[in-house]
Amino acid sequence: MQVLVSEDKMQAFLVFRYVEGVIKLTPRELEQFILSKGIKYGLQSDTVYLISQRPQDFYLTQNIIAVGQPPRNGIDGYISLVFDTKEQGRRPAEREDGTVDYKELVKLANVKTGQLIAERIPPQPGAPGKAVTGEDIAAKDGKEAHFKIGKNVVVNPEKSAMYAAIDGLVTQTEKEKLNVFPVYEVNGDVDYNTGNIDFVGTVVIRGNILTGFRVKAAGDIRVTGGIEGAEVESDGSIEIAGGVIGSNKGYVKAGRNIKCSFIQEGNVYASEDVTVMQSIMHSNVRAGRNVLCTGAKGLIVGGVVQAGERVTARMIGNTMSTATAVEVGVRPELRQELSDLRSSLRQLNESQDKTDKALAMLDQMAAISQLSADKLALRSKLSATKRQTIEELGIVKERILEIEKTLEDASTSRVDAVHTLWGGTKIVIGRYTRFIKDATQRVSLRFSDGDIIMVPYN
Repeated sequence: MQVLVSEDKMQAFLVFRYVEGVIKLTPRELEQFILSKGIKYGLQSDTVYLISQRPQDFYLTQNIIAVGQPPRNGIDGYISLVFDTKEQGRRPAEREDGTVDYKELVKLANVKTGQLIAERIPPQPGAPGKAVTGEDIAAKDGKEAHFKIGKNVVVNPEKSAMYAAIDGLVTQTEKEKLNVFPVYEVNGDVDYNTGNIDFVGTVVIRGNILTGFRVKAAGDIRVTGGIEGAEVESDGSIEIAGGVIGSNKGYVKAGRNIKCSFIQEGNVYASEDVTVMQSIMHSNVRAGRNVLCTGAKGLIVGGVVQAGERVTARMIGNTMSTATAVEVGVRPELRQELSDLRSSLRQLNESQDKTDKALAMLDQMAAISQLSADKLALRSKLSATKRQTIEELGIVKERILEIEKTLEDASTSRVDAVHTLWGGTKIVIGRYTRFIKDATQRVSLRFSDGDIIMVPYN
């Protein structure tokens, strides 16, 4: 008999080289023979027993009598991304009722400064194997992973985590470098191919924003085309190379300034200035400071234009006396709040009147001892309602007075018509109103001594 060992020492074989007569072996004897040949691990006891019982069945083959334990290599470390940087499939978002929103295609990998972007997962060590000869067989440990650092990212001293250095969009570029970019660009229109956009930095649209879509940015928004009836909102400024054709749908809202070529049937709001090159037509425009429309056309016609300080246009109104309202002297949001407060005041007064009438009737019934238990409960409830209504009335009236005081201080506010102020225009400065009947050229309207006066535009 001969014992052979494979080259990798993972297997041992028993071979009958020469046989004469009848072989008689006990399992113990055969095992001792194998061990004497240097086999120390993985002995296949069942096979050894079978060979000892009927050796003639194993004469012509290599018989595996021992099997080693192969080494288990370690697992490589890797970089685990907190955000998916690939727009996989661009599948529409599914609503709770099972339907899908085709305008919500992809969620941008928005991050704030200091936010975790990726983690380094350490490798796992390997486990050594065992040869049939009893020797240990070394295993390969997993390889370390390393961050591929791009722009606007930082790694902690332990090199175990990567963070955003600025607000922006997590992006993988060539060679899988991780970056945070402060600008998100769309090379084309915002439509069903792109879906709605919500980004923590600046958004650049190299096309148009179509009706029904939404673009929101914590930075600025720049549009090389125009905006239709979409919802566009920026914490910074919005610049539109084309114009706004809103069709009385959606809105354009900026935390700072808005600049565009024209506004037609749009809803435009800016905390600071709205600057329009050509015309504002049949739109609702509000600016915390100024509305300026002084280009070659410089026309404001129809709708309502409101500004905290000044409205300046080349022409206001038109020859057909289209109803046009221009209001200055108070922040537009305060004017809107005042309108809402006056509506609330009317409702509260009506509610108080109804409560007073009901209480008067119940008091008459109480005077003749005709109040049942449920009527007594109702009387108590109505009394509580009356007290609450009186309290709310006091708060609303006080706020109305506060806003009206700000309306009184309109000495620096004005409306300028650089070329023509047409008849049919309503001018409001602070809490005072003046209707323009006849066209006047190069005029500035201001508040003085309790009235709105016209002075030559200078």
